[in-house]
Amino acid sequence: MAVSDWQDFIEQTDKRMADLRKGIPGVAQGFHEIAKSAIGKGALDSKTKELIALAIGITVRCDGCLAYHARAAAKFGASREEVMEAIGVAVYMGGGPSMIYGAEALAAFDSFRDI
Repeated sequence: MAVSDWQDFIEQTDKRMADLRKGIPGVAQGFHEIAKSAIGKGALDSKTKELIALAIGITVRCDGCLAYHARAAAKFGASREEVMEAIGVAVYMGGGPSMIYGAEALAAFDSFRDI
């Protein structure tokens, strides 16, 4: 799926996720705790962790992952050059399909850079 408006995509996905969280509150809370712990302070800073998550999102071809982790990478101060290098690693690991999703990830990041 080619997303044309990443911010609108997140708004729509947030609404769907809110409904899902209501139906599986325990699982949703557990996932929230995993995410908070995984991205929190540690040996790697949050920006680096978000770049890793973005690269994984590219290799598994997850539009939602691209949207949320591109936005978070921008929030944590990632530069466009850092995103490009993360995309390069994803392409190395994921081949041609990662090239396509890498382009999508860059479009997502660009849409959140100036927020």
